[in-house]
Amino acid sequence: MTTETILYIIIAGVISFALALFMYGYKTKYSKSLSWIFGILRFVTLFSLLLLLINPKFKSETYSIEKPKLPVLVDNSGSIAELKQTDQVSVLLEKLKSNENLNEKFDLSFFSFGSDFEELDSLSFSEKNSNLSKALESTDNLFKKENAPTILITDGNQTLGSDYEFTSATYKNAIYPFILGDSIKYTDLKIERLNSNRYAFLKNKFPVEVILVYNGTGLVTSQFIISQGGTTVFRETIGFSEENNSKTLNFTLPASSVGLQKYTAQIVPLDDEKNKTNNSKQFAVEVIDQATNVLVVSDISHPDLGALKNSITTNDQRTVTFKKPSEAASILNDYQLVVFFQPDRSFSQIYSEIKNLKKNTLTITGTNTDWSFLNSIQQEFKKESSLQTEEVSATLNNNYSTFAVENIRFDEFPPLKTTFGDLSVLVPHETLLGQSINGFETGTPMLATLELNGKRDAIWDGEGLWKWRAQSFLQTENFQEFDNFTGKLIQYLASNKRRSRLEVSNETFYYNNNSIKISAQYFDKNFVFDSRAALNITVNNTETEKQTVFPMLLRNNFYEVDLNSLPAGEYKYTVSVADESISRSGNFTILDFNVEQQFLNADVSKLQRVAQNTNGTAYFPSETELLIERLMADDSYQSIQKSELKTVPLIDWKYLLGLIVLTLSAEWFIRKYNGLI
Repeated sequence: MTTETILYIIIAGVISFALALFMYGYKTKYSKSLSWIFGILRFVTLFSLLLLLINPKFKSETYSIEKPKLPVLVDNSGSIAELKQTDQVSVLLEKLKSNENLNEKFDLSFFSFGSDFEELDSLSFSEKNSNLSKALESTDNLFKKENAPTILITDGNQTLGSDYEFTSATYKNAIYPFILGDSIKYTDLKIERLNSNRYAFLKNKFPVEVILVYNGTGLVTSQFIISQGGTTVFRETIGFSEENNSKTLNFTLPASSVGLQKYTAQIVPLDDEKNKTNNSKQFAVEVIDQATNVLVVSDISHPDLGALKNSITTNDQRTVTFKKPSEAASILNDYQLVVFFQPDRSFSQIYSEIKNLKKNTLTITGTNTDWSFLNSIQQEFKKESSLQTEEVSATLNNNYSTFAVENIRFDEFPPLKTTFGDLSVLVPHETLLGQSINGFETGTPMLATLELNGKRDAIWDGEGLWKWRAQSFLQTENFQEFDNFTGKLIQYLASNKRRSRLEVSNETFYYNNNSIKISAQYFDKNFVFDSRAALNITVNNTETEKQTVFPMLLRNNFYEVDLNSLPAGEYKYTVSVADESISRSGNFTILDFNVEQQFLNADVSKLQRVAQNTNGTAYFPSETELLIERLMADDSYQSIQKSELKTVPLIDWKYLLGLIVLTLSAEWFIRKYNGLI
C-alpha cells in the first residue's frame, strides 16, 4: 500500500469522525447512550463507504506444495492378453496405486493406449493396434514443462505409428518400462508381411509379395501354400536356418473370375511351434472387368503432372495416359475423362472434339494458362486475368453435396499459384474449394464441379498440387488422404451415372484391424443435401443371419457409420431413410486378421534401449519394488513449494459491503425500536 493511499485513509477517518461527531455530538436531541451508538454506527458506515471509494489494494501471498508428476502408461492392446499378461498388469497397477510412500512423493496419473491415447478408465486388452509412439508423444506434450519420470507398462510390440525407439530419443523425461511377456525365444514360423493389389483386371495376373520369417536354431523346411476355397493355387517349399531366417516370395496369381476373390496364405507350422496364429493370413482382391482410363493433355512439363498420375493410379482400376495437344484429338474416345492441364491455343482442336463427343473434363489452370483463349473456346467459366500472379489458399465448402468429402486440413496446405483475377462459373455448379488470401475468403471458387445435360466437368484454378500431396504425407506419413480426395473427384467426373437421392459408398472388403466405415449422402427433391434426415443401416451376417441396426451420424456433408464392432464375415446391408421409401443395398466382407496375435515375446531389447536412451531402467513386473525404491531414493524428484502473490482490491472484499449493510440496518432498527422513525 502506497504512502498516498495511507494518507487518503487517514483523511477518510478524520472526515468520518468529524461528520459523526457533528451529527450526534453537537446539539443532539438524543440521549447520551443513543448518541454514542448512532455516532459509532454512522462513523463505521461513512468510513467504510470512503474506503470503498479509495479502494486500497492489499497484497496476499499463498503457498502450495507441488509434487513431481509420475505418469503411468498401460498397454491396452490385444497382444497383452495373447501373452497372458493381464493378471500381471492388474497386480502391478494395484501395487503402484496402494504404495503410500510413492503416492506421498509423486502425483500419479494413469493412461491407457492402443490405437489412441486416453486417460485410464478400465482395461479390456481388446485394442486391435498398439501405437507406443503416439502414447509417448502425447505424454511428452502433457508433461513437457514437468520433471515427470514415466512408467511404461507394455510388451513393446508396436503395430501402428512411427518407431517408438526414435520417438524416445527426444523424450524429455526418464522412461521406466515394465516389460510384459516372455523373454525366451521360441521356435516360430510366421508370415511377417503380405502385400497384394486391392484390385485386379479380369484375365490378367496380379502380383503378390510375401515375407516369411523364422525364429529358431537349426535347419527347417516347410510348405508355403495359397488356397482359394478348397483349391491350392500356389505352393512352394521353403528352407530356413538360423542365419538364413527370412525369405521373400514374389509371384503372380490369375484373376479369372469377376468379383471379390478371397485367399488364405499359410506357412505350414512346425511341430513344436507355440503360436500358430501367425502362420496364416487371409487376403482378398476385387477382380473387375472394366478400367477407368484418364487422358491428361498438356503442352508443358510440370511436377503437378507426376503428382496427379501417382494420386490417380493409387487405385489400380485407373490408368493415366499423357499426350500433347497435337496427339490427343484422335484418341479421345478411348478415355472416360480428359484432363486439360494449363490449356492454351494449341488445345483448340481438342475442344472442338470434346464438344462433339460430350466427354467429361477436368480443367486445371495456372500461370501458363491462356485465359484469353479459354474464355473464347468454352462458355462454362471465365476469368478476366492479368499477367500478374498471386498465391491463394483453399477453404473447404462444408455444404458441398455432390459427393462426400472429408476435410483433410486444406487450410494448412501450401498456397497454390494462379493468375490475378476472379474466376466466374457461368453454369449450374457447386464450389468444392474456395479461395482465401492471407486468411480472408474471396468468394471465388478454386475448385468447382459442373453438371449440365448429363455432362460433368470441373475447373481447378491453381498450380502446385504436388506441394499438397507432399504436405499430406508430412501430416499423416502417407499420401492416402490426398489420394482419396483426388480419387473421389476422378470417380465422379469419369462417370455419367445418373445421380440418386441416396448415394452409399463402401469398400467391398475390409480387414478387421482397420477402420470399417460406410458413408452415405441423402438429398431432397431439389438435390440439395439434407442434413436433417435420419439414416439407419441394417447389417445382416450372411452366415449367422444375425441382424444389427446402426444409426448413421452426420459429418459435415455426409452421413457415416463405424462398423468396427462387427466380427469377421460376409455381410449384406441396407441403408434407409426414416419416413421415406428410399433405400440402397450392398454387401461387404470383413477379413479376419488380428495383428496383435502375431507376437510370441516381449520386445525386451528395444524397451531396454528406450530406457537407456532416456536415462531410465527397464524392469520386469516381479521387480516392482526395485523401481519404487529407485524412485523414492532419487533426489532429483522433489516436491516444490510455490508461492503466489496476489494484489486484491478492497472492493472485492465482500465482508466490508456486509458491514455497511449491517451498520445501516442496525441504525434503522434502533431508531424504529425507540420510536424515532
